[in-house]
Amino acid sequence: MATSEQLTDSAHFSVRNVGGIDETEVDIPPGVTVLTGKNATNRTSFLRSIMCAMGSNRVALKGDAETGRVELTLGDKTYERTLRRVGDGIQFEGEAYLDDPEVADLFAFLLETNDARQAAARDDQLRDVIMRPVDVEAIRSEIRRLEEEKGDINDQLARIESEKRELPDLERRRNTLREKIEDKREELADLEADIDDSSRDVEQGRKEQAELEEKLQDLRGTRSELESIRRKIERQEESISSLKRERSELEGDLDDLPETPMGDHRDLEAEIDRLRSKRQDLNTEINELRSLIQYNEERLEAEDYELLQDGGAAAEDGSVTDQLVGEDGETVVCWTCGSSVERGQIESTIERLKDLRSEKVERLNEVKSDLETRKEEQREANQKQRRRTEIERKIDDVEDELDRRSEQVDALKEQRDALTDEVEALESEVENLESADFDEILSLHKEANQLEFEIDSLESELDEVTDEIESIEADVERADELREERSELVDQLTDQRTKIDQIEAEAVESFNEHMESILDLLGYENIERIWIERIEEGDASGAQTRFELHIVRTTDNGAAYEDTIDHLSESEREVTGLIFALAGYLVHDLHETVPFMLLDSLEAIDSDRIAALVEYFADYADFLVVALLPEDAQALDDDFTRVTSI
Repeated sequence: MATSEQLTDSAHFSVRNVGGIDETEVDIPPGVTVLTGKNATNRTSFLRSIMCAMGSNRVALKGDAETGRVELTLGDKTYERTLRRVGDGIQFEGEAYLDDPEVADLFAFLLETNDARQAAARDDQLRDVIMRPVDVEAIRSEIRRLEEEKGDINDQLARIESEKRELPDLERRRNTLREKIEDKREELADLEADIDDSSRDVEQGRKEQAELEEKLQDLRGTRSELESIRRKIERQEESISSLKRERSELEGDLDDLPETPMGDHRDLEAEIDRLRSKRQDLNTEINELRSLIQYNEERLEAEDYELLQDGGAAAEDGSVTDQLVGEDGETVVCWTCGSSVERGQIESTIERLKDLRSEKVERLNEVKSDLETRKEEQREANQKQRRRTEIERKIDDVEDELDRRSEQVDALKEQRDALTDEVEALESEVENLESADFDEILSLHKEANQLEFEIDSLESELDEVTDEIESIEADVERADELREERSELVDQLTDQRTKIDQIEAEAVESFNEHMESILDLLGYENIERIWIERIEEGDASGAQTRFELHIVRTTDNGAAYEDTIDHLSESEREVTGLIFALAGYLVHDLHETVPFMLLDSLEAIDSDRIAALVEYFADYADFLVVALLPEDAQALDDDFTRVTSI
């Protein structure tokens, strides 16, 4: 796709069998191009041909054609689309300028039936129109994902901060343990020296001494193992207490959540399916009505053109003039039944079709609102159900862990009991080996054995404290990375949360600013101001916004009062709709991606104001193409390009 900066060359269009056009080629230079001519000169058909080249499907084949084609050459790039009649519809093939024309259809191609233009004139909910191209649910889903990720990081940082506060106590505990170990080692060294002195006084080869030494060594090792088992039991029991508290908290959270029966879920899903089906049916009906209105308008235009040509050719023998009843009673051949009917009768039928379409659009908006409400209810129900499922899963995990740790405690207690019996047996054997000759040395060995046991216990505790300190210090070092990651997430969340608000605020600001400028420019009497107010409704958990259109008039004596759009003149309503569409064009940045803006059906506005309006819009599009009657086109700048034959 070309960018706006590159669009300096003329756009060349080649069109065949579109609307009322048999075949034509037209060059459109950058700037303003005026398609001028009486009715039935295929101006609207050519505008729809431009839309077709851009990618829009809001275009009709010529009534008597099975295929059609639109080709656009812009710079060194050519885009071609073909139209083929398939049953009651049209199949489109080929490459268009835009990948997705939805936003352009809404805010750039401002023909009479344009939704944005009509929404303002009908006083529809303008916020829904502005936000239609925005995937609000995708934004909400991304916000939920980012919030969950930020919550995980907050939990990690909270845990790290809690552990960090324990570091000073752990450091003091480690230093105390080191000091105790050092004191015990010094005490053991002194004791071993006493044992050496005592041993020299006793016969070195006594068998009982060797056996006693062996039993004492076994006793020390068994006691050390027994103490280790006791510490493991304590840690497991602490973990079990913590798990029970966690289970209690989870059960409390579970009690706070409503238990939605599956029947309610199915009823809600069925209601959503019904509303979706209704929305689809209404969209289909509206599109069919739009196509029917467009086809009849273009067909009426084409029939008039053929009738005028036939009249011109047959003026000499009067064979056609007998079929005409003057300007006010002009008749055409109905293309559905073949009978001759007044043009006004067909135009009246088209107006009724437009009214019906408006009713369908209003009903569609109601269905969309109901659907969004039900989807929000479903999202909340699903979220609570997911939370309930998650809590139930966590409770199951906690209970499994409790069972596992309880089994471990039981096994450890069995080991503790066995080791206790073993210690008692070893102590009994040592007692049996005691004798008067060995009382002193036995006492020294027992004391040394106890000191070695205490040193082993202190060193094990020191290793555990050191590991815990190192783990916390590693987490503290990682905290900066987590904070940076959280900061990035906060920025992303802010962008996502404000994206909708920003679009709404920019649209309101753009409309109000341009409406103020255009009212000053066009000089409508006793209209002081037309502006949109952005109103937030609901609480923080379910806040909704809407746009309210205000019209302020002034009396002859200068007093201001608020009026409704129903009391605006047709000209004033048309201008309001066009400015609202311009606001959407700008807020969705179409001036950067869509080179063409199209204007049609401006007859309700007087020619001088049309000229001012065209010059105002010309600042925002590379190509502004406007269809006007000759008398309206006369008021425009002579420098504008004019196309008088299509």
